[in-house]
Amino acid sequence: MRALAVFPDRRELRMIDVPEPVRRGEREVTVRIREVGICGTDREIGAFHYGAPAPGAERLVLGHEALGEVIEVGSSVSTLAPGDLVALTVRRPCDAVSCVACRAGRQDFCVSGRFVERGIHGADGYLTELVVEDERYLVKVPHGLAEVGVLIEPLTIAAKAAVDLDAILRRYPWEPVGLRALVLGAGPIGLLGAMMLVARNVTTFVYSREAADSDRGELTRSFGAEYGSAGDTPLSELPPRIGNADVVFEAVGAARVAFGALPALAPNGVFILSGVPAAGTPIEIDLDGIMRDIVLKNQVLFGTVNASRAAFEASVRQLEQFMGLFPDALRSLITHRATLEDAPELLHRPGGIKQVVSLAA
Repeated sequence: MRALAVFPDRRELRMIDVPEPVRRGEREVTVRIREVGICGTDREIGAFHYGAPAPGAERLVLGHEALGEVIEVGSSVSTLAPGDLVALTVRRPCDAVSCVACRAGRQDFCVSGRFVERGIHGADGYLTELVVEDERYLVKVPHGLAEVGVLIEPLTIAAKAAVDLDAILRRYPWEPVGLRALVLGAGPIGLLGAMMLVARNVTTFVYSREAADSDRGELTRSFGAEYGSAGDTPLSELPPRIGNADVVFEAVGAARVAFGALPALAPNGVFILSGVPAAGTPIEIDLDGIMRDIVLKNQVLFGTVNASRAAFEASVRQLEQFMGLFPDALRSLITHRATLEDAPELLHRPGGIKQVVSLAA
């Protein structure tokens, strides 16, 4: 059975043969992987900047944005059957008895930091033909989402943020209507986040480095959001250009851009950070001014990472809504499909919006 793996100590990335997995538990499910999305995390692991194999292993099978088809189920599996499509979740609970988050099944809030992430840290991922997984880590996907189901995992970042956002907005002593949002970045997560906001009737402005007449600009406008290019409007001129934003959703992974956009955040506004900056040269920011605004304007900043099963389930529902509202725009997020044999090249050759590896015949 084929798989794409990284060997960190050898600094190698290559296709390998691995044995077919065997079910050992009554709640385990055999899944044939249909598609796996490629993201920046995969590229960092493939360039040996990040990622770690399971303890005692020399290699890590890549891939964490996966859509699969159930082939066989254990005798105690009750929610899935052969032929069902599933999204495969990524993060697994830590082993710390004191971690109340993981013990409650919310490993996305793990406090020990000893969690495992398939295809990223401590466990093989999904860039292979078959996997075996416990039923509780598989989320059923309607067959009507087969062509876009691989987007469920990246959408969970925005779906989880939406849950937290709703909780924060409930602090308002009035019903929040007529909200405005600024999305930083027109990559897959930024565009999915923008779709989520548009679907919630939030006036949404996407700001990215691509030109206003680029494919990403056209795609943004096609689902009802506005688009602005950094080439036309410097970050410092955003507030007078778009007005105050009640919600800012950051999806660029660059601290200079994220904190540079803080002046656009409205009083009582919510700033959501989803990017993880690479190590680099420290930047200078006005911390006194930021702190003053947060306090005096009742602003909230929070981060969102990975997701729980509930966020995957919410993403499925959200994707169904997108397919009803703007199906062509949603399909257009996937700009390239390749075979497993071509996956190593994809890791070194970013392009388009979302690149996907197709394993199903």
